[in-house]
Amino acid sequence: MEEERRVLFGKYEMGRLLGKGTFAKVYYGKEIIGGESVAIKVINKDHVLKRQGMMEQIKREISIMKLVRHPNIVELKEVMATKTKIFFVMEFVRGGELFDKVSKGKLHEDAARRYFHQLISAVDFCHSRGVSHRDLKPENLLLDESGDLKISDFGLSALPEQILHDGLLHTQCGTPAYVAPEVLRKKGYDGAKADIWSCGVVLYALLAGCLPFRDENLMNMYRKIFRADFEFPPWFSPESRRLVSKLLVVDPDRRISVAEIMRTPWLRESFNPPPLAFEIDDREETEPPVSPKVFNAFEFISSMSSGFDLSSLFQSERKVQSVFTSRSSATEIMEKIETVTKEMDMNVKTTKDFRVKVEGKAEGRKGRLSMTAEVFEVAPEMSVVEFCKSAGDTLEYNRFYEEVRPALNDIVWSWHGDNSAVNQKPDGHVTG
Repeated sequence: MEEERRVLFGKYEMGRLLGKGTFAKVYYGKEIIGGESVAIKVINKDHVLKRQGMMEQIKREISIMKLVRHPNIVELKEVMATKTKIFFVMEFVRGGELFDKVSKGKLHEDAARRYFHQLISAVDFCHSRGVSHRDLKPENLLLDESGDLKISDFGLSALPEQILHDGLLHTQCGTPAYVAPEVLRKKGYDGAKADIWSCGVVLYALLAGCLPFRDENLMNMYRKIFRADFEFPPWFSPESRRLVSKLLVVDPDRRISVAEIMRTPWLRESFNPPPLAFEIDDREETEPPVSPKVFNAFEFISSMSSGFDLSSLFQSERKVQSVFTSRSSATEIMEKIETVTKEMDMNVKTTKDFRVKVEGKAEGRKGRLSMTAEVFEVAPEMSVVEFCKSAGDTLEYNRFYEEVRPALNDIVWSWHGDNSAVNQKPDGHVTG
């Protein structure tokens, strides 16, 4: 495949090999219509089926990358598959790794500040969605043609469902030089606080041109990490020293928070902050809808039928939600949902990317109930609709769901992800 050029699903031309890891290869690609450059990550299905736990890891990575759409995070455009391979079609980031810059020596303080702010902004957004990255390092921070940072590689990331009864994560993962001491101790850790430590190591590396904890002997390096034993080069400014010292704190409960980082004088100097995470997520779309996102889910699911069921692709375990398939057009689905929810006296907003955002007018037990319905096109005459709660009380959402479900019956082909084994349609057909 490295030498030949091939067309993928009639949509992308695959070109040169960009890189490869243990279980995946990444190729340069280009959209046949439009000519946009993309990166195509190719995973061999046989490797997935042979390695225990990798199926869940891929499902989790897809789910996470759908959740964390942010200007400073590499975008997952769509997922497709053949009978033997899985394809992640992602945003192509042209500028290489931040590691390449760091390996050449220290950065100017203003450049380090810019990259660090973009990193913290994206990490904060991930944490607000319940996602811990767990492998933040310059090799996983890419730069686009404008020099803006993009976090990549969510293969080791964690969702709240991985937190055990003690409220902590327990999987030891990451790159040793960047891993927080509590992760190395194997006694459980808060993924978000561990990410903050890794951000501190990244900031030090940007400003120093080397790592804070380094030793040829791995155990000696661990001892330095456990004590936060590092030294500042003489060129570090007083404010940058102060911030790094608050990031690289051994006790995670005393480590600086993202909100506190954003208020530090060093980060605020010569700086115009971008929109907050919720402003990015909820920005108003003024142009009319063109077409819904395409997720080749049915091809993907059917190709995985032999022991690799990814039907949960449209079921985010992180949120209370329901999913249904429909044979109506995306526009008809949007209009129906808008009409029904307005009749239920809800505030409704539709967006260009085929989402309907719905919010209750009254305060509930946990604030206002709000949810999003998003339409995905999986075939010319088939759509999948995600209906999920984004805020408010779960019991109130369940009551809303029971009320809205029959009202949408004329556009629903089949509901999925609820407690019933089958759904009986009015025409007598039974669907799963």
